[in-house]
Amino acid sequence: MSLIEFKNVSHKDILHNITGSFKENKITTLVGPSGAGKTTCLKHINSLLSPSQGNIYFKGQDIEEINKKELRKEIGMAFQSSPMIEGTVYDNLNLPKSIFNEKLDTAIAKDLLACMDLSHIDLNQKVKVLSGGERSRLSIARTLVNEPKVLLLDEITSSVEYRMVREIERLICQLQKNVGLTAIWITHDLEQARRVSDDMWFLKDGHLLEFGEASLINQSDNTYIQSFVRGEYE
Repeated sequence: MSLIEFKNVSHKDILHNITGSFKENKITTLVGPSGAGKTTCLKHINSLLSPSQGNIYFKGQDIEEINKKELRKEIGMAFQSSPMIEGTVYDNLNLPKSIFNEKLDTAIAKDLLACMDLSHIDLNQKVKVLSGGERSRLSIARTLVNEPKVLLLDEITSSVEYRMVREIERLICQLQKNVGLTAIWITHDLEQARRVSDDMWFLKDGHLLEFGEASLINQSDNTYIQSFVRGEYE
């Protein structure tokens, strides 16, 4: 079942007439070269940007008609740089609640750390002393605070060591299976995409060249995709 649909979506000179969908309770990766429009797609799903033309639907409703605060409760986003506010681990976990003038229960905060294998970290610890891998996992935990239906992941493993890359992949896949999350994951790493994907979008120069089951990417008759799969382009 499609949870999110793009219908003839364009954005300035970045996205061009994109039509495609994301299935519920699946991990879909967005792959393609730099400048393909992958992050711009994510920002549209979270209503950080609006289409110049076309429509995006979430659970059948035009995203432009949904209250942005309510939408962002259901659609969480973790960025490549894992940006943190100055302060403690709890301060950062509480951030999504503070936007709604609410406060995160400390027991729930500890559970969120545990689900990201961060139980060894104290809630009162300063974030500035965390490693890159810990910050990446804390960023993901923070996106889970409002119990979103969709998790948007923008190159979240690009700046962490390889051992931690595989651990983050494992945790996201485990979350997807355990709680039925729909994840949309940007990666430049085709091997990572193959490891984690149920489905895949392939973008180039703002065009959606192909989308569907990840296992079908090797069977594409698109010559650019064939070359990309062979490692001839990055």
